[in-house]
Amino acid sequence: MATKVHTVAQTGFGTGTNELYDRARPSYPAECLSYIRQVSKSTAPLNINCGAGTGIFTRALLAHPEWATSIGTLRAVEPSDGMCDVWTKTVNDDRSTIVKGTFDNTDLIIIAQAFHWCPDYGKASAEFARILKKDGAVVFIWNLEDRFASVFFSPLRDGAGWVAQLRDRIEVHEKGTPQFRLGLWRKTFSTPEYISSFHPQDEEEWAYHLLASEQIVTDRAKSKSYITMLPPDEKAKVVEDVKGILERGDDKVWINKEEGTYQYPYKTYIVVSRKK
Repeated sequence: MATKVHTVAQTGFGTGTNELYDRARPSYPAECLSYIRQVSKSTAPLNINCGAGTGIFTRALLAHPEWATSIGTLRAVEPSDGMCDVWTKTVNDDRSTIVKGTFDNTDLIIIAQAFHWCPDYGKASAEFARILKKDGAVVFIWNLEDRFASVFFSPLRDGAGWVAQLRDRIEVHEKGTPQFRLGLWRKTFSTPEYISSFHPQDEEEWAYHLLASEQIVTDRAKSKSYITMLPPDEKAKVVEDVKGILERGDDKVWINKEEGTYQYPYKTYIVVSRKK
């Protein structure tokens, strides 16, 4: 199956942009990785396909105590050469490889912070079904700044004021890209390919706080694909406006005011689809 990559993803995550992405983006809560470990009904060693990115999820999985003894092979798939370069530099484990292509006889597919870029949900579901064993599963996982009370279970409402303002400021540059928050990926679950091969999806979310500072928040904003592509003057204006938002600090909860650290509200969302 030919690989088709969204232009913004291909350019925004191109060579030279991904060291910032790897440094600025958060890892995944340990309890979320424990949850995913219980998804697979297969006993160890597991053969896993996961989206590669820069290796943030791969490193978290390999280091997690419940996964360390469970992984047989972990094959990371990534269409971006820039992200492949960073993954290769940051992941050092004999069980893991990074490749382009598809695989067979797989227990578990994990797609971290990526499935919203999928160009064809029906074809993706058919491919998942092809490579998964019976009772195998595909897991989609995302981290997102907690601007909203809930994406899955309750009406949307603003959370921390500064986070809502931050998101409003950077989202004007999305230019129609298929961001996770828009929920376009939900069309997957109504495609004939999905319905014929998978059970209805299970969905979970976790709320927590990360450490924030002006540098962390600014770098994370700059790591967004659509921000990396901006001309220098526009990118500088984004940085200036983010600084202003943080200086106002609406609803900011300090961790250590003298050190300039405060709570960064976050949520992790997991969707699990099990093959029939």
